[in-house]
Amino acid sequence: MPALSRFYGIVIKMYYIQKEHNPPHIHVIYGEETFSIAIKDGAILDGEMHPSPRALAMVREWMDIHKQELLQMWETQEFQEIEPLR
Repeated sequence: MPALSRFYGIVIKMYYIQKEHNPPHIHVIYGEETFSIAIKDGAILDGEMHPSPRALAMVREWMDIHKQELLQMWETQEFQEIEPLR
């Protein structure tokens, strides 16, 4: 699973598409927290813990900035690093 970006202790990753692996989403690792979040609407899809509000807000802000890039990577499976949130 390639790491797409890292910022403020947050690591953003995306799996290669597998059968029935929709909707398009990213995986987030923040300390002990791991969760997946939908690219299109920012909904939390799955997680081992409830993400901290601050980390979730930063991830959603980053996703809003890079939504088109993320959706394109999901479709093409051509992963590249994306600029971190600053």
